[in-house]
Amino acid sequence: MIELRNLSKSFVTADGPVDALKHVNLTIRDGDIYGIIGMSGAGKSTLVRCINMLERPSEGAVLLDGTDLSSLDKKQLREMRHRVTMIFQSFNLLMQRTCLHNVMLPLRLAHMPKQEAEARARALLETVGLPDKANAYPAQLSGGQQQRVAIARALATNPSVLLCDEATSALDPKTTHAILELIREINRKMGITVIVITHQMSVVQEICNRVAILENGTVVEEGDVSAVFSNPRAKATRSLVYPEMADMDAVTRVRGQAVRITFHGAAAADKPLIASMAMERSIAASILNASTRTVGDKVYGYMLLDIPGGPDVLAEAVKYLSAEPDVSVQVEANYGVNSGEEVSE
Repeated sequence: MIELRNLSKSFVTADGPVDALKHVNLTIRDGDIYGIIGMSGAGKSTLVRCINMLERPSEGAVLLDGTDLSSLDKKQLREMRHRVTMIFQSFNLLMQRTCLHNVMLPLRLAHMPKQEAEARARALLETVGLPDKANAYPAQLSGGQQQRVAIARALATNPSVLLCDEATSALDPKTTHAILELIREINRKMGITVIVITHQMSVVQEICNRVAILENGTVVEEGDVSAVFSNPRAKATRSLVYPEMADMDAVTRVRGQAVRITFHGAAAADKPLIASMAMERSIAASILNASTRTVGDKVYGYMLLDIPGGPDVLAEAVKYLSAEPDVSVQVEANYGVNSGEEVSE
């Protein structure tokens, strides 16, 4: 288990001090595929470098199975980095070495006999689907193949934690999906805890079971991916999950009575709820915006509605919509019933 306790990191620059991380508290359980997401400058890369002590925190602690990593000496840190390995956006392979020797490198540095290291490296290339590329050089491989070699190298020391720092950002969507499938399979078969650093919510959606959203060095939201997708609370989260909602405040000011409905599963999303409200309650609603997506075997999404007719009609609409299972309702206008509050049943 990894625990981040009151973790802060500051840098001194020519323009003065910069607080990259501010009092971050997270618990990452064994076996999780845990996403840490945020826009550029949110502090994601600093956070992952603090987890493996490439950056020393200014305050707070990083605990691995109860051990404070900042208390380790250089030798102990080297041993810890055999347990907590990392893959990068740029792959970081040695271009002058074959794929086999790239995978063997951490084993040889750990003084494993050459024959044993070679056997393990070949087995790992088999694991990542590249048994025929042992004698190839990185420049002869595609980006996805290079990342597979990097994953094999990261697995060489039998780690318990794999850090993925924007590991698929340089890849096309089809290759990204294949790499994420490989990481999920490694997590499932080997029980390795995976921490995914990304700015792409689609990556979190596809592979992670828990997620934390960073904004300006602070965790603004954290929880199960399904819960965060079904009801994003922080503004930064809503912008990442449903980018179409970025202009919602402007829409609200213009239309006056905007209501956000969030669907928590396929049954809710499939029902013609708005048409039913019109027929049963004679309440018309204009759909200003809508988006749905699939997480696992469930469909999540939202609709942004304009409800004409004044506060009484708005109250009746909120009551009707909130009575539906797996639906939450939030009035986005600055007046009316339960303004700015979520209503759910």
